[in-house]
Amino acid sequence: MHPPRAAAARRTASPATARLINDRLALQLLQSEGPLTAGQLKSLTGLSRPTVADLVERLQQAGLIAVVGESGAQRRGPNARLYGIVADRAHLVGLDLRTHSVTVAVADLLGRVRAEHTVPIGPEAAPDTAVTTALAAVDTALAAAGAHPPHTIAVGAPGLVDPATGRLGAADWMSPWHDGLVGALRARTGVPVLLENEVNLAAIAEQRGGAARDRDTFVLLWLGHGTGAAVVLDGRLRRGASGGTGEIGFLPVPGTGALPSATGCDGGFHALAGSAAICALAAEHGVPSAAVAEGRDRPSGEDEAAGPNGVRSGASGANWPSSDTEAAPGGPSAEAAPDRSSAEAPTDVPPAESLVRAAVAAGDAGAAFLDALAARIALGVAAVCAVLDPGCVVLGGEIGCGGGAELADRVAAHLARLSPLRTDVRAGTVGGRAVLLGAVLAARDAAQNELFGAVGPGASARA
Repeated sequence: MHPPRAAAARRTASPATARLINDRLALQLLQSEGPLTAGQLKSLTGLSRPTVADLVERLQQAGLIAVVGESGAQRRGPNARLYGIVADRAHLVGLDLRTHSVTVAVADLLGRVRAEHTVPIGPEAAPDTAVTTALAAVDTALAAAGAHPPHTIAVGAPGLVDPATGRLGAADWMSPWHDGLVGALRARTGVPVLLENEVNLAAIAEQRGGAARDRDTFVLLWLGHGTGAAVVLDGRLRRGASGGTGEIGFLPVPGTGALPSATGCDGGFHALAGSAAICALAAEHGVPSAAVAEGRDRPSGEDEAAGPNGVRSGASGANWPSSDTEAAPGGPSAEAAPDRSSAEAPTDVPPAESLVRAAVAAGDAGAAFLDALAARIALGVAAVCAVLDPGCVVLGGEIGCGGGAELADRVAAHLARLSPLRTDVRAGTVGGRAVLLGAVLAARDAAQNELFGAVGPGASARA
């Protein structure tokens, strides 16, 4: 909460509510600014010295903050003590579910990733076997982090998440084990398990620590195996009446030779910008040979049809190495993830990623392919802009990030010829780990809302 707004809220609040507002504001400052002295908290919040002393005592008693050092040798006494959030007060779990893999991250209350683990899921695996494998991956990651039972779990999965039930909607293109895993996690852990569409989580990651850090309104266009979009308006993620906001793969566009249907998006935007379509376009421009020459050695088999908002995955991508595994700037960090080895690199990487990267690296030789791809992507972006006018579109996913500014600038140029609306087109910076990092952020937000909101006289903080 912004300090002036907090002050206004305090003036009209009861004493108990005012204490809660003060406590949350102090915790938010400690999270964003790092350890602070009581004097610094006084300056940043505008509260009186006695009020700051009271809130510091309450937060310490609740086990949410502790003394972590001193501000300097020349300043002794209570105001010289540095207070910081107790990061191990709660452990969070984020999961990124793909068709043929699951990646698990365990983080602390500040969102710092302590351990990360990826396991493949065989294409022929029975749903029960896949669920057991995924649960074992969660256990492995928790053990590697030395974590207590998790406080909150957030899961990112392809497909529609029904707002009424919180479950994945049934569809032919979905992996049957995804919904089973969410139910198993809830039954096994007894802690809150949040389920969110994967592209929506990727948008959270791009907004908190990626290309949309300065935007309250933007659209994330995910370009991976398939296509999806997430819509953030006035700082709020918009899901739609049925959870289907951003189903851009089903968008009818010229150039596909067909129309999408209620059961498949083969005739929609997916047919132009999905991984298989990009591979075919690259072949027309001679890019596959360049990609192989770079030593990527990735087969370019057909990927599966993309489902709603789906970062889809095909069997051909089962064991490819992933790029863009760095943490988002300013977001969760994977610096302390010692259990993740090269053998555990994320699977389900779209084959088009290497082709786009090769075209960018080829300079003028790859320009024709990138321009043709940008023209296709601009069709979908133009439709989004005509309806929402977001002012900013981020090209995310492995392909959007792999194309970088070279691809984004070309999309912007084509878009300027299609739409009168001024739109900033940016390359995503979080990459293929955006879903995982978004899940960690969602879990952190939920845990902090509970823990920070429970602070006050007589409140008991949850272990």
